[in-house]
This record gives sequence, structure tokens and C-alpha cells, in this order.
Amino acid sequence: MLREIALAGAVASLFSAPSAAHHSFAMFDVDTTLEWQATIVEFQWTNPHAWLEVMVEDGEGQSTHWSLEMSSPGSLANDGWRPRTVVAGDEVTVRFHPKKDGTPTGQFQSLVAPNGEMFGE
Repeated sequence: MLREIALAGAVASLFSAPSAAHHSFAMFDVDTTLEWQATIVEFQWTNPHAWLEVMVEDGEGQSTHWSLEMSSPGSLANDGWRPRTVVAGDEVTVRFHPKKDGTPTGQFQSLVAPNGEMFGE
């Protein structure tokens, strides 16, 4: 009986190991932090990571859509976030580490909401 329980535990651990895997954030340039005024396009409250989709306008009137990867909804909730903390159209200030390859993607660091409340860092 004890052997069967041990075997069942070993088999269960084999199937649970992949769920503990996590991707690296090495793709982001942690030595560079960008801070921009942005307009929220969408706040995706999804697992395993939430995403903040924003439009940023440069000094020449060109707009670029940026996708900012955040932590999990559970972690965000612990930091005071809710699914509607920001909504499409909100004007915010965002700070993030850009992706090393230059694509408009980043690792979220902080946000100042329209009411002045700061989230992150």
C-alpha cells in the first residue's frame, strides 16, 4: 500500500512540473526604462500574465501601439489592481523596460492612473 501511494505521488509530480515552468524576462532591456504618456487601448486581465495595450504618440504626431506584459492577475490584485482599474481611452503615464529587439513590446513597471494613483514599483 505504501509503495502504491509513493508511486502515485511520483506520477502526479511528473504531470505538475510543467505547470511550474515560467518563461524568462531576458528579452527585455532592464537597463533601459521608458516613461511615456499613453492612451489605454485595452487592459487584458488574463492568466498567466495580464497585458496592457497602449498607444503612444511621438513628438511628430506618429502613434505606436505598445504591448506591455504585466504579472499575473492574482499578483496585480494583491497590488490593488482590478479588472477595470484602467479602461480604453484613459490617459496614463506608463513606465516599462522595452524589448531588446526593438519591437513595441515591454515589461510593465508602473502606471499613473487618470486620478493620479500610482500602481507598480
